[in-house]
Amino acid sequence: MNAQWRSLEELAQDANVLSRIEQEFPMLGAALTAPRDRRQALALMAASLALAGAGLSGCDGAPEGQLIPAVRMPPGVVPGMPDHYSAAHIEGGYAAGTVVKHFMGRPIKVEGNPFHPASLGATSPIAQAELLDFYDPRRSWGVMQANLPRSRSALEQALGEQRDKLAATGGAGFVILTGASTSPTLAAQFDALRRSYPQIRWLHWEAIGRANVDSGVALAYGARLELNPRLQNADVILAIDSDLLSAAPGHLRIAREFAARRNPTRAQMNRLYAIEATPSLTGAVADERFIAGPRETHRILLALAGALLGGAPVENPPWLDRIISDLKAHRGRAFIHLGPDHAPEAHALVCAMNEALGGRGAVYTLVDAVTHASSDDSLSLATLVADMRAGRVNSLLIVDSNPVYAAPGALNFVEALGRVDFSLCLSATPNETTAASLWAAPMIHPWEGWADARAFDGTASVMQPQALPLFQGVEAHQLLELLLRPDPPSALDLVRRTWKDRLGTNVDDAWADALAQGVIPNSASPVSHRPLRDAAARARLPEPSPAATVLLFRPDPYLLDGRYADNPWLQELPRPLSKISWGNPLLISPRRARELSLANGDVVRITVDGAHMTTPIAIAPGQSDDCFVALLGFGRRHAGPVGQNVGVDFFKLAGRSCGAPDIQKTGATEELASTQRHATMFDEGGVFARNGVLSQFLADPQFVRRSDEPRPSFYEWRPQGPAAWGMSIDLNACIGCNACVVACQAENNIPVVGKTEMLRGREMYWLRIDRYYDGTPESPKFNFQPVLCMHCEEAPCEPVCPVGATMHDAEGLNVMVYNRCIGTRFCSNNCPYKVRRFNYFDFADEERRAIESRNPEVTVRARGVMEKCTFCLQRIAAARIVADREGEKASAVVTACEAACPTRAFTFGDLAAKGSEVAARRAGPLSYALLAEQNTKPRVTYEAHIFNVDKTQETPK
Repeated sequence: MNAQWRSLEELAQDANVLSRIEQEFPMLGAALTAPRDRRQALALMAASLALAGAGLSGCDGAPEGQLIPAVRMPPGVVPGMPDHYSAAHIEGGYAAGTVVKHFMGRPIKVEGNPFHPASLGATSPIAQAELLDFYDPRRSWGVMQANLPRSRSALEQALGEQRDKLAATGGAGFVILTGASTSPTLAAQFDALRRSYPQIRWLHWEAIGRANVDSGVALAYGARLELNPRLQNADVILAIDSDLLSAAPGHLRIAREFAARRNPTRAQMNRLYAIEATPSLTGAVADERFIAGPRETHRILLALAGALLGGAPVENPPWLDRIISDLKAHRGRAFIHLGPDHAPEAHALVCAMNEALGGRGAVYTLVDAVTHASSDDSLSLATLVADMRAGRVNSLLIVDSNPVYAAPGALNFVEALGRVDFSLCLSATPNETTAASLWAAPMIHPWEGWADARAFDGTASVMQPQALPLFQGVEAHQLLELLLRPDPPSALDLVRRTWKDRLGTNVDDAWADALAQGVIPNSASPVSHRPLRDAAARARLPEPSPAATVLLFRPDPYLLDGRYADNPWLQELPRPLSKISWGNPLLISPRRARELSLANGDVVRITVDGAHMTTPIAIAPGQSDDCFVALLGFGRRHAGPVGQNVGVDFFKLAGRSCGAPDIQKTGATEELASTQRHATMFDEGGVFARNGVLSQFLADPQFVRRSDEPRPSFYEWRPQGPAAWGMSIDLNACIGCNACVVACQAENNIPVVGKTEMLRGREMYWLRIDRYYDGTPESPKFNFQPVLCMHCEEAPCEPVCPVGATMHDAEGLNVMVYNRCIGTRFCSNNCPYKVRRFNYFDFADEERRAIESRNPEVTVRARGVMEKCTFCLQRIAAARIVADREGEKASAVVTACEAACPTRAFTFGDLAAKGSEVAARRAGPLSYALLAEQNTKPRVTYEAHIFNVDKTQETPK
C-alpha cells in the first residue's frame, strides 16, 4: 500500500505546510493573536420567535396560533416524548420521503421515510438542512409593491384585476413561470386555467435542470418518458459525466442499490467505469476513472455508438476497447448513464446503446414522465425573454423561482422583466427576483401547508403541515386559484379532490393511512413498453466547441442554483472533493495551474465574450486540462446575512459564446476556507483509508490486516455493562455525500462557526469525512473515510484530563461530563484521531439559532468546553428506557449518521450481542482499526475499500 495524501502541498512536502502539520493545533498562533470582533460574527440563524412579530402589520390573513409548547396539551402528545410525521423533501420537482421528528409540537429533526421508494429511510444533506429554512426569520417579510409594503387585501385586489383581464383576453399575454413540478394537484390547476383561459401559457424551468435528458428520451422514444435505473441488477456500469449517485432523480435509492454490491464479503461486486472532465461523486467511487474533456468525450460517444450500434468505427483511446468489451460481455446486465449537461441527441444515442445492450426491464425501466410539461414545447426561457422584450407578455407570475439571479447572464432577464406591465413573484424569502418584480409575496414553507408530489418512479406523497405557519405566507395553490375565482378553496380541499377517486370507497381511512405511511398506495407509474425509434441510433451529435479550453458550469452540490445560499449548515459543509466551504473558487487542473503559474487562492480575471469577473482559483486533482469549472449558486446579491456576497456569481457568464475563456492572473490572493489540512493524523505507513483490488482479496482475504500485529498492554480495561457499543464503517459503501455530517449536526446541536473561524481550524463537526488521494495529481484515485470519536477502550484522552471530564461508562462509551470540563484541551492534544472539538467562543449562542429548533435531548455546550461524538448517547438512553420497561436488553439503536446514510456505510450496535451485524462486520476479513499501531483499541473499525479492477490493469494500493 502506498502513502496517501490530502492536498497538493502535502504531496509536494511544502515546508510551510509541514511546519503547520507538526503543531498539534495548526494555525493556533495566528488565531490567538488575531483580534476578535464579535459584531462581525455572521448572523448565522437569528431565528428567535420574537421575529415572528416583525412582519408587516398590513399582512393579514395569517392563521391564529404560535409554535410554542401548549399549556393545554392536545390529544396524543406525551410530554418528553417525540412524535413523528411523514413529509417529503422536493428536489428538482421530485419527492423523497422524509419523517419530521417533533418535540412538544416543534419540528427538530428530519429523518428518511423507510416506506418511500425514493429515500428508503435515508436523507440527503439538503433534506436535513430544511429544518433551518423552516425557522429562517427572513420568512417574516410581507407583501410588497414596488418594494414598498402593502396589505394582502391589496394583493388580492390586484389579482382580481388580473382575473378580469384574463377573462377578457382569454389568457393572451399571461405567462406563469415555475420550477419543475411533479404535483398532480398543481397540474390539475394548470389544466383548469387552460380550460378557462385557452391562451394562457406556463413554463416549468430550472436553472439546474434536466431538460436535455427529457428531450433526449423523447427524441429516442417519441414520447415523454423517464428512465429509472435498477443498479441492483447491473454488473457493469459506464458513467459519463454522470450525477447518478449524487443528484439524479431517485439518487438516494440508486446509491443504495449500487453500494449493496460493492463489498465482496457480502455480494458479487459490480464494476463501475467513469469518464468525466471534472471529478464527481460518481467518478470518485468508480473502479476505474478516465479523464476526458468535452472534445474527447464527443469522440468517445461516437466510438461507443460505432461499436454498440454498428456504426462507422471511430478512433478511440485504447482503454475504451476494454470498456466496450466488458459491456458486450455483460449484455442484459450492463448500463450506460450520461450526465444532464450533454445535448439531447447524445442522450437519445445513449438510449439506443442501452437498448442494444439488452438491459431494458432488468437494469433500467421506462415510465411515463413524472414531471408536468410546460404549456407548449416551443416555450423556453430564451423564447420567454424574447416575448417579454417584444411586448407579447403583459403579465408574468413567478412561483418559487429566481430567474433574475439564476437565468443565464446573456439573457439579461432583469431588463426584460422591466418591460412587463404586471409581475408578481411568490418566494419564501426576499431575493433578486422579488426586488425586481412589481409585486412580491411571501410563500409558505412546505411544512406549513398541504401539497402533493411524486417520486422518480411516480409514487405519490401527500405533504401535510408540520406546524402552524410561523409567518404570514401565501400558498401557491391558493394563489393560482385566485386567478380563477375570488373565493378559492383551501389547499387541503384541492389535494383531497385530486386523490379522492384513487383512495377507494373508504376515503377517510385511506387518507389517514396515506398520511401515516407517507405514500399513496399503488400510485407508481406503470412500466412503459414503448419501442425505441429507429432514428435514435442515427442521432447526430452537435459538434463540440473548437476552443482549446472551455468553461464548464456545474451546480454546487449543496446550494444548487443558489436557493440554499442562506442556509448556514450548507454553506459551511465542506464540499466532498475540494473540502472547501464558504466560497466557490474556479477549479483548474494541476497542469494548467503550473502553466499559468497559479496556486490555490490566487485571484484571476476571467473573461467570456466580453463579460468578466475576478475569482480565486483552486487546483482540482483529476480534472481535465482543457476545461475550467465554475460552481454555481454563490454570489447572491439579495440574500440574508449568511449568503449575501459569499463567493462568485458565475451565472453572469452563462449562456455566452463557446469561445475560450481568457484567464489572467491579478496578483491578488484570497485564503480559501478548506478543511483538507485540518485534523491531520499520523500513521507509520501513511495509509489511513486502506484499499486493494478484488484479485488481492480473492487470493488472500486477510491481506488488508496482515501487517497488523497484536500489541500488549499493561492494563486491560473491560467494560462491565450489559452492552458493548461499537460501530463498523464500510469504506466500500461510502460515497462522501456528507449526509451523515449534517445529520450529526442536526441531532447534536453542533454550531456553525463561520468562515473566519474555519480558516483558523475551529470547525465543530463531530464527524468528518476525510478525502484521500492515491497516485498522481493529474489522475488520482479517491478514497473517502468517515472519522469520528473511536471510543477507544484504551483512550489516550482520558488519563491526561486533570478533572476527569472525559471517562468511560460501563458499556464502553467514552463520554464527556461537560460541567467538569475546564478547557485545558489536553485531551484533544493527546487524541491521535483529532476528533475532539473545543468551543473557543460561545459558538452556540453566537449563531443565535432559534431555541425551538434545537434537539432538547442534547445539551448545548458553552464556551471553554470540549465536545465530541457520543455515539448518540441520547438515543442509547431512550433505548434503555424502552428495554427496561419491557424487561429486555437494549440493542436496537440507530445513530443519526447511520440513519441518514443512503448507502448503509455505518453499522452500529452491541458487539457483545450474539449474531449482531456490527459484530459480524468487525470480525470480517476486511475489518481493520485506524491507527492500529497506537494500540488504542477503538470501538470503531473500518472495512477496507476494494476496487473491482480488470486484472490486466491492477495497481495495488
